[in-house]
Amino acid sequence: MIGALAILGAAAAGASARWNWWRPAVSGGLPVLMYHKIGDYPPGSKLKKLWVAAADFRRQLEYLRDHGYAAVGLRDWRDAEKGVRPLPPKPVMITFDDGYMNNYDFAFPLLKEFGMKSCVFLVYETVGKHNGWHDPKTEPWLRMLTWSQIREMRDSGLVEFGSHTMRHRNLAELPLDEVKWELAESKLRLEDRLSCEMLGFAYPYGSGAYKADVRRAALEAGYRFDFSIKQGISSIPWNREKEAVKRLLIRGDDGMFDFHLNLTRGKARF
Repeated sequence: MIGALAILGAAAAGASARWNWWRPAVSGGLPVLMYHKIGDYPPGSKLKKLWVAAADFRRQLEYLRDHGYAAVGLRDWRDAEKGVRPLPPKPVMITFDDGYMNNYDFAFPLLKEFGMKSCVFLVYETVGKHNGWHDPKTEPWLRMLTWSQIREMRDSGLVEFGSHTMRHRNLAELPLDEVKWELAESKLRLEDRLSCEMLGFAYPYGSGAYKADVRRAALEAGYRFDFSIKQGISSIPWNREKEAVKRLLIRGDDGMFDFHLNLTRGKARF
């Protein structure tokens, strides 16, 4: 009996060290899910955690639907700030960084099936090309969304777009004048191409989100919402002056328990 209790105690301690189930649930706020690539990772990939299988993405959308979450977009959030209409009782935002073609091939059909909104942050100069900032030693270059695919997604009413800079450079390592160009030029060109305001911006690598001059440049460029990769759930109303919007990284090796903890605790694992 004592041995069995010891085993159970060790298992509970191990689970507590691995997962945040014991933390109090987060009340309110806007959970923002951060994805990158949807589909099966290529052989030999060293970036497996950034790939979420289509079947797993489906299960995650099912979870959101079954637990009463309503997927909202950037314009919904801005309208709520302006007092046009409030956000739903359990809002969630689904975001994709970089703009990979697999977002169109695998995520977009599922978003349409479930009627859920999302936002894709585009690297302007890689649209219709490949992820040239990426080191092919970690996995092969990937095809990016084309303009025709982007317009189709926009016209569906389910996908909004934001900026992820011109070239996906590390903003914290650039001279400030180049940072400002990356921010302002990508916003200008995306708005010209898509005929809509770019309300949102996501920092490549999350870099610069907590560097005062870089973040100031992002807000001065005219973005209403800037997104970090800091794990957590931002409160609503969001304190824009305090920090960039937190997000919840959805990893390829996450199970549904991880997904549940991300949404309810703001962090699944240590």
